[in-house]
Amino acid sequence: MAETITLKVEGMSCNHCKMAVEKAVQKLAGVQSVEATPSENLVKITTDGSSDLAAIKEAITEEGYTVVD
Repeated sequence: MAETITLKVEGMSCNHCKMAVEKAVQKLAGVQSVEATPSENLVKITTDGSSDLAAIKEAITEEGYTVVD
């Protein structure tokens, strides 16, 4: 069953940031779509329900951005 996750992510400021976050998260298992919005510091992720939230957060962090809980 599809699940939508919205994360607050600090450090995104431009289209390059948007693309880096989207690419990093999109390659994870179970991720169906990713939409990063730098102006709102949000990343909206749609998964098939099998994605690991910790892995998603780690992928974003590895790109140099901060996930705010």
